[in-house]
Amino acid sequence: MIRAVIDANVFASGVLGYRRSESAPGEIIRQWHARAFVLVTSTHLIGEAERTLSDPFFASRIPASEIAEALEALKQDAEFAAPSVEVSGVASHPEDDLVLSAAVSSTADCLVTGDKQLQRLGVFRGVNIIGPRDFLARLQAGNESNHESNVTPPPDE
Repeated sequence: MIRAVIDANVFASGVLGYRRSESAPGEIIRQWHARAFVLVTSTHLIGEAERTLSDPFFASRIPASEIAEALEALKQDAEFAAPSVEVSGVASHPEDDLVLSAAVSSTADCLVTGDKQLQRLGVFRGVNIIGPRDFLARLQAGNESNHESNVTPPPDE
């Protein structure tokens, strides 16, 4: 199963877009709830998600009860990774180095971010850094290959 770190902005956008079928971040959250992948988080990412969701942009668009529910799910249902690998000076912002550290420390397959500067890294220490739509395509491809491997071939005639 794919293990993914989701950055705070994608998570917050997913909470906002959860009820909109055309929202890629919303679909990521729906897929997480359906257990299509393992969401990996850290203390830093949880704090960043709390700060992002309290920003007036999100706080004015998402009911407080939904924000509280989403943060509680993140704390309870995501896999927690304690950063064990230090990353410094790789990203353009120190807080993004902490996100990279969580992804590398947890041996995540993907870091899902809307940050174009992080995406330009492509792969960092074995972690694919991709946008939300690319992540959904990867999930879809993984589901299709799993489905195909579960199909029994017809008997030889």
